[in-house]
Amino acid sequence: MPSHPCRFAQGAEAGSFRDELQACLPALRARALKLCLNRNEAKDLVQDTIERALRFQDSFQPGSNLGAWTQRVMFSVFVTRCRKHQREKRALEAFRQDPNAWTRSHHVLTSESLSPRVTLALGELSSNFRAVVHLIDLHELSYKEAAEVLEIPVGTVMSRLFRARRQLAQRLGAAPQSGNAVTTAEAA
Repeated sequence: MPSHPCRFAQGAEAGSFRDELQACLPALRARALKLCLNRNEAKDLVQDTIERALRFQDSFQPGSNLGAWTQRVMFSVFVTRCRKHQREKRALEAFRQDPNAWTRSHHVLTSESLSPRVTLALGELSSNFRAVVHLIDLHELSYKEAAEVLEIPVGTVMSRLFRARRQLAQRLGAAPQSGNAVTTAEAA
């Protein structure tokens, strides 16, 4: 048995790695709570850290400090989450501020309420792009709801929608600003 609760012995087995990882949990939980300042987010961070530590267990050097290694893994997971949150926040802010972004209106748009020109341009899109535009811009589903309907990740929905709007803008002869498509008023 190693002398330190989080020091992994050389030549130890995979089962031992899990046991030693278990001994590191109290320190991981304490640090996660300091990083997240939210008990539920801290629990998620610890869970993701353990999952990643198990997945990348082969990169751990036996004989080194498992506690320090798991703390580095946790910080990496935390930073990745923060960056992802910032990207999502910037994307949502851009959608809110961009005058060319299609916004939700009080009435639901349908294919019939679009001009023939827009309907034609929409029909020229690939089926993947057209489906995303229909679900989000015409049926006003959230990104998450559209992702569930299409059985694809939310990020893929956002990417396809961005590209579809850009293609629509090009087909309609509008100069896309920042790569976004025409406004709802131009589409009707």
